[in-house]
Amino acid sequence: MAMERMPEGPPATVSVPGDAEAARRALRVQMLATEHWSLLATRSLSWNESFSRAGMFLSLLSGSVVALALVAQATAFGYAFAIFALLLLPVVLFVGIATYVRLLEINNEDYVWVVGMNRLRKAYLEIDPELARHFVTGSEDDPASILMTYGAHQGGSSFFHGLITTPSTIGFVDAMIAAVLASIALVQLSMPMTSVAMVGVGVFLGTVVVLGALGYRSSSQAPSFKPQWDREHDLAGGERP
Repeated sequence: MAMERMPEGPPATVSVPGDAEAARRALRVQMLATEHWSLLATRSLSWNESFSRAGMFLSLLSGSVVALALVAQATAFGYAFAIFALLLLPVVLFVGIATYVRLLEINNEDYVWVVGMNRLRKAYLEIDPELARHFVTGSEDDPASILMTYGAHQGGSSFFHGLITTPSTIGFVDAMIAAVLASIALVQLSMPMTSVAMVGVGVFLGTVVVLGALGYRSSSQAPSFKPQWDREHDLAGGERP
């Protein structure tokens, strides 16, 4: 019967250089990835809200137009139709303006989430710089990197792009509702149709200008929305590393 000799002293430990650092890097990557997925989920919720709010407003507008058409047939565009339109259209206009303002807020929120994901992507590159050739989105806070993440061209025309965005579309619809509402009110005051048409066009253009100025001001304020770390660091008088 063979006997094995018990080892003397404590068992030998095998030390692998860099184990703690490797574990720390792996934990850091996991935390960054978790935060990245959290920002992606938040962006998805924001875009879903944007489409839902726009769809809700357009559905309300469509239903209102159908209701106005039925009332017009029943009253032959008489006094009752004007009263019904003057009661209904202000509600639709209010919902439209509220939708427009909320869409502007969602765009600003989305800007913050994009900045956060760019910073996380930069952290990935600090861990492994060789990943840079695989990224097609930005990794900095500058406008060029943010446009890269949005998939937009830096040299593109921001003015014409602003005309085709969802908030701009809702803004034009709001302007049309305001013009129709003003025209119906003026018709009830027995104003000539030529003057009514001119006032309607003026109200439309004026509403577009006001909403456009509001949208421009909102978009210009987006870069000033700093994440919490920036605000705390600014208060402390420090500089970003």
